[in-house]
Amino acid sequence: MNKRLRVGWMAWILLMALQSSAQDLHFSQFMNSPLLTNPANAGFIPDGDYRVGANYRNQWASVSAFPYKTMSVFGDMQVMPDPDANGWIGLGGLLLRDVAGSSVLTSTKAYGAIAYHQMLGVGSLLSLGFNVGWSNKQINTQGLTFPSQWNGQFFDVHQSGAPVLMTNQSNYLDLQTGLNYAYFPNERVWLNGGVSLMHVNRPRESFFASTDSTDNRLSMRYNGFFNSSFKLNDRLILSPAAYYTLQAKSSQLMGSLMARYNASGDGTTELLVGLSYRHRESLIPMVGLGLNELVFTFSYDATLSSLNAFNGARGAFELSLIKQGRRDRYRGNGRESMCPTFRF
Repeated sequence: MNKRLRVGWMAWILLMALQSSAQDLHFSQFMNSPLLTNPANAGFIPDGDYRVGANYRNQWASVSAFPYKTMSVFGDMQVMPDPDANGWIGLGGLLLRDVAGSSVLTSTKAYGAIAYHQMLGVGSLLSLGFNVGWSNKQINTQGLTFPSQWNGQFFDVHQSGAPVLMTNQSNYLDLQTGLNYAYFPNERVWLNGGVSLMHVNRPRESFFASTDSTDNRLSMRYNGFFNSSFKLNDRLILSPAAYYTLQAKSSQLMGSLMARYNASGDGTTELLVGLSYRHRESLIPMVGLGLNELVFTFSYDATLSSLNAFNGARGAFELSLIKQGRRDRYRGNGRESMCPTFRF
């Protein structure tokens, strides 16, 4: 990388690190991070009554010795079903950690989720959920260099140039809410859509002193998603999905198609292959393997935007591992699963 690109890239990294209105943490595999996508997903488990999972994202390793890393672990379960199993409460928890660069900007977030799910007749379900969490963000400018430190040949760390921060960390309470609706008229069709609102309380997040002319409150983030599954036969299930998020002036639009193949014949072994597209930004192929109650998925973000001049289209890779199962067999309306499945 030549000097001009190097300076431009490092300045862009700094801007992203200090800009408090930048978009929140996210995963390309939005369907595999349910509690981050919508708190109404807590306890919304079509194939079981409990679920645990982990996600890992590694981004921009091709342009930095210290790539951005985002990690999460989560778990949720169904509790307190009514006598007819037509309604229940979902409880869950989510832990997120993001490290940007050489530990320059670190975010740690912990959320507790609660949701209520109510069957509406035989083939539909309505869910309402809430997340309450605590967020901590820290920054260390000692490992950063700034344009004012460039002496024409190298970055002189002895020259002044770092911004003056009031504090190196920010802590705040964060509130989220969401609504889900699912429609499943038979064992071969599943449709699900939801909306959620994050940062309802608009918490303050800044490393700088507050001023009358500066709004350091987080902008509310609006999410919308659509999931579906169609069982074409006893060997193949297709799952189209879409996701949209808007925060301040930043937005993302994604479309996805995943195919599940019943490799074992009895549903205990599944092969997954799919493709997602993030509008004007990246193409994301996905592959996965399902073994009994475990599903492992790998995806790769191939950059299509102008950023590929820096990273050569090598954006990010993601891993997800999810286990879901039953403590008791699902009793609602005699169904073992609300979603198309290969299990009998």
